[in-house]
Amino acid sequence: MRGPRLRVRFSKHGKVRFTSHRDVARIWERSLRRARIPVAYSAGFSPRPKIAFGLALPTGYSSDAEYLDVEVDPVWMAGIDNERLVGALTASLPTGMTALAAVELASGEPSLQHAVTSCTWRIDATGADAREASDAVSRAMDGRELLVQRERKGRLSIDNIRPAVHAVEVQGNITDGVRLTAELATQPRAVRPAELLASLHPPLRLLRACRLHQWITTDAGDRSEPLAVAELSVAGTGVEP
Repeated sequence: MRGPRLRVRFSKHGKVRFTSHRDVARIWERSLRRARIPVAYSAGFSPRPKIAFGLALPTGYSSDAEYLDVEVDPVWMAGIDNERLVGALTASLPTGMTALAAVELASGEPSLQHAVTSCTWRIDATGADAREASDAVSRAMDGRELLVQRERKGRLSIDNIRPAVHAVEVQGNITDGVRLTAELATQPRAVRPAELLASLHPPLRLLRACRLHQWITTDAGDRSEPLAVAELSVAGTGVEP
């Protein structure tokens, strides 16, 4: 029988963004132990902590919207103080990773991997100024095809990612390039910011990318985040006025 689950939202900035998804999982296992969270373990010969992570963040990208679900002891959950818990988790994490919010999940809540349908990204790029980038984005969004080359099991293929590009907006020039925001689908296959930039004409080159939001869209069209918090990210170079 599954016990109560806790959902945690966290951010990832600075040098720690170069840790892999697998490394982040190890970091969280250690941090939950340091914070004295009574995590449930699987049965069998080699028990593992019952922690489920959301969509993998590409190595080198930063984020304000990373998630994990962890099954915990029901007695401990009954006396939880969310604010103190978030503080304890942040204190146990390495520099650059911050716990932002935590909440008990309702029974039957779907897994993050299956529930999230799109992500909003802040993308810093080079290869064009704001006007040129705006023209390229307009052509892309008016068209029916955005072609990128991908590798699957050692074989190259050309995919049309246009149906998965929900929205793109050029925010303006920054000191070393241009800043965009984009909402990109995660299903049936996720589109990465670098793929979006490569599909433009002329193509742009990625400098930095930050995941700002992950979205769950229902069949009725309602949209929400797995765990909402106030607008956060001020990291990176500002947009020039």
